[in-house]
Amino acid sequence: MIDFKKYTHAALFAGGLLFGTAGLKLLSSKDAKNVYAHTTAAALRVKDCLMKGVDKVQESAADIVASAKDINEERAAKEDVIIEDAAKETTEAAAEEEAEA
Repeated sequence: MIDFKKYTHAALFAGGLLFGTAGLKLLSSKDAKNVYAHTTAAALRVKDCLMKGVDKVQESAADIVASAKDINEERAAKEDVIIEDAAKETTEAAAEEEAEA
């Protein structure tokens, strides 16, 4: 009786060697290197395009943060005026009460 397992393993090993050798030659050919170069160039173009978009978003975010700081400064200035007015009114009221007493 023939043991097919031995032949199957040997055939798979030989096929793997053949495929590996042919694959290496195919992957290192001029045409393959040309494809790699074009693919890499396209990837670099995509990266540049994405970085331009990121820069625009960062600039917009910086503008928004600057506007938010301005709004908070204006609001704080208004609150200071209100607090000063309230303090002034309180001292004037206290002075009037002392004058009446």
